Amino acid sequence: MKKNEPIRFFNLIYPLMKLHQFLRIFFCISALAVTGSLSAFAQSSLDKTVTISLSNVPLKQALDKLTAVTGVRFTYNEAVAASNIKLTINAQAQSLKTVLDVALTNYPYSYSELDQDILIRYDATKLKKPAAAPAAKPAAGKHTISGTITSKQSGETMIGATVRVAEGNQGTATNGYGFYSLTLPAGDHQLIISAIGQKTAVIPISLTGDKKLNIALEDNAQELQTVVITAKQKGARDLKSPQMGVEQLSIREINNVPVLLGEHDVIKTIQLLPGIKSAGEGSGGFYVRGGGADQNLLMLDEATVYNASHLLGFFSTFNSDAIKNVSVYKGDMPAQYGGRLSSVIDVKMNDGNNQKFGVSGGIGLIAARLNVEGPIQKGKSSFLISARRTYADVFLKLAKDTTINRSKLYFYDFNAKANYVLGDKDRVYLSGYFGKDVLLAANVSGINWGNTTGTLRWNHIFNNRFFSNTSLIYSNYDYEIKIKQDVNNYNITSRIRDWNLKEDMQYEAGDNHALSFGFNSVYHTIKPGEITATGNSGVISQKLETRYSWDNAAYVSDTWKATDRFSLTYGVRVSAFSIMGEGNYYNIDADGNITGSTHYNSGQVVKTYVNPEPRVAAAFQLNDISSVKASYARNAQNLHLISNSTPGSPTDKWVASTNIIKPELADQYSIGYYRDLSEHKYELTVETYYKRLQNQVDYRNGANIFTNQPIETQLLYGKGRAYGAEFYIKKKAGRLTGWISYTLSKSERLIDGINDGQWYNARQDRTHDLAVVGIYKLNEKWTLSANFVFYTGDAVTYPNGKYQIDGANYYYYTDRNGSRLPAYHRLDLGATKQLKKTKKYSSELSFSLYNAYGNRNAYRIFFRDNKTDPNRTEAVRTTLFTYVPSITYNFKF
Repeated sequence: MKKNEPIRFFNLIYPLMKLHQFLRIFFCISALAVTGSLSAFAQSSLDKTVTISLSNVPLKQALDKLTAVTGVRFTYNEAVAASNIKLTINAQAQSLKTVLDVALTNYPYSYSELDQDILIRYDATKLKKPAAAPAAKPAAGKHTISGTITSKQSGETMIGATVRVAEGNQGTATNGYGFYSLTLPAGDHQLIISAIGQKTAVIPISLTGDKKLNIALEDNAQELQTVVITAKQKGARDLKSPQMGVEQLSIREINNVPVLLGEHDVIKTIQLLPGIKSAGEGSGGFYVRGGGADQNLLMLDEATVYNASHLLGFFSTFNSDAIKNVSVYKGDMPAQYGGRLSSVIDVKMNDGNNQKFGVSGGIGLIAARLNVEGPIQKGKSSFLISARRTYADVFLKLAKDTTINRSKLYFYDFNAKANYVLGDKDRVYLSGYFGKDVLLAANVSGINWGNTTGTLRWNHIFNNRFFSNTSLIYSNYDYEIKIKQDVNNYNITSRIRDWNLKEDMQYEAGDNHALSFGFNSVYHTIKPGEITATGNSGVISQKLETRYSWDNAAYVSDTWKATDRFSLTYGVRVSAFSIMGEGNYYNIDADGNITGSTHYNSGQVVKTYVNPEPRVAAAFQLNDISSVKASYARNAQNLHLISNSTPGSPTDKWVASTNIIKPELADQYSIGYYRDLSEHKYELTVETYYKRLQNQVDYRNGANIFTNQPIETQLLYGKGRAYGAEFYIKKKAGRLTGWISYTLSKSERLIDGINDGQWYNARQDRTHDLAVVGIYKLNEKWTLSANFVFYTGDAVTYPNGKYQIDGANYYYYTDRNGSRLPAYHRLDLGATKQLKKTKKYSSELSFSLYNAYGNRNAYRIFFRDNKTDPNRTEAVRTTLFTYVPSITYNFKF
């Protein structure tokens, strides 16, 4: 609607009509999820009715026949499978519990429910002992069992695999490198080991001393079809852990979510989780709990990725073929993480198959992928090479227009990794990532940008309680803009480069305390921007000073299991950020004018900011299926993204804290309620948070980030606040899986010199954010998927009026971010058909339709003078996508 146009009745009623359509779609999808799942609430596995007749059938065969009749799976170890006992069962419409009670009465076997399965285990207490036999003397003391959990088929270490005792509440989970340590009373135990996508293993052990036990889990093809979304143990969130605001994503499930042009995308998928918001269509940035796009730490094998976007934000740099695990922490991050206020996205690459060679890949409409992995020395070392490249530039060459056929438009990713087992206690990893984007219009103007990372890691096990990881990490991000105008050439370059030494250690101090401690030391080199100009245009080459800084931090944290129901994690991280010479540092007055400067030589310390960052989290388990958690965390951030364009743009500038730009600080308070429903088939999570922000950075009115003046002259500083509530319910088992997430939130800033000194909406403020995701296993051949998103339009600044100077029109702005774009909504559909699947080869076709009903979402609205009447102003709305179909062929052998 143009500014001076009168408000009409249709303008008021039209948004309500659109909202009615959104709600119809939402409730249809919700009804489908509920209808397809009601039966899951009806009864437990043991309540199922059984009619069966067996005579002298071996135990394993009898259990298989019960599975065929009831659909209930049984879990047992090799000793049970090899048992020579034979069962006779005659049941007519009896419960499965009754059938098992009668069938196993005279045998040394017991059963119990294990998530959705029935665990059959050897039970020595059911053996009849001679009356004269002396009483067995119970074993005394406690011992520690430890080791590494891997995949039997690939040798990949399993992150977040759980090790539990069949009886009792004792258990633990593997760390980011597959290592676990568990202290138990001496004596006989049955360990239950489970991980996403793997068969559950049940292992009897007899502890008479400390023991090392490495475990290799078999792949579970059936479970892959209904893999849970997030899990600390098979099918269930860890209700005992004090950790809040964390989500674990399996790459198998990321590949089932429909995305733009069929390119599976980690960043786009996490934006469907509560509290995480897309920065908009065509943007690689995202917002977490009211924080800015630069307040998220993205790591690939521990190396920082400063710009995770391809093609101006349409795709991310994370190639799903090379990824093993994604952990998302929303504010309440563990003490080993730091340097950002809002979140950590910790992406771990696959290690490479150390059992056999394999090749996989895919060919889509715009890109092709190839992944090769295999053993260097079987069982001890392996490698992984994964590459992806778009080929839109190939089709451009077919155009007759020379402006088009001389243009370039592509990106590529290259991931490589190798690892070697040095012995029982040592393992080394070497991984790297190289990515580049090139956008060049007819060799006249263009931009290219890219990331390079490298990580050398050494895992060492000191003993069964003490584990360490030492890393040397390199990270580099740079961009270059080229412009050619006749004989005039301009080049604009910028770079940020890190060298990082990092040490993380974990110590199991008994069965109730788990200590984590370590340090990291990063040396930053930042080239904010350099303009090189040739020709006679009058533009003068400019070079902003390169900045150097040394970022150090140390931390310690303890997770204390105070009782069976109450756990506490507490710790502190202390960061010390030193601004280093060589260079000039300035004094600036309230109006942004330079009043003086001081020169520092190379190696001199300009200023050091020291910030203690305490963190505490507690969990109280109300009962077997629910718990409440609360946490407090302080974070400090010394690197700041300077951008007045779409967040995630490759031309954004990173600057470090200076004598004027102070570290940003955030204090976040959170409380949450968690509940498992229907035997872990469903999960409900509700979390609320309040975040207090200090030293927030924003632009002066009329700021220009490409000035040759120090960037501090364009900035203002103040405080902020963000608060909200997140609701998350997901279905994790059965043919239909998926989730519904909803976030209600507010994010504001208060900075003198902006908005007349009043609170104003932050750019990332978004009141409502809804996502509905569904994945349906139609049959062995077809898997269907859909996701629907709806969110409040972005906060933007529109002109309040205009004025003339020397015949030229200028727009007048007052309220910062006081207006909004129209609400955004979109439905995506996907389908995957399995073409062929054998032990050695598989292939599939993946179809997707992005924005299925073709809604013309606003990418940008700008204002201009009417061509025929300059006194009139008109609003122009641009849209990036309507319907975008795609098809991809994937293969693996």
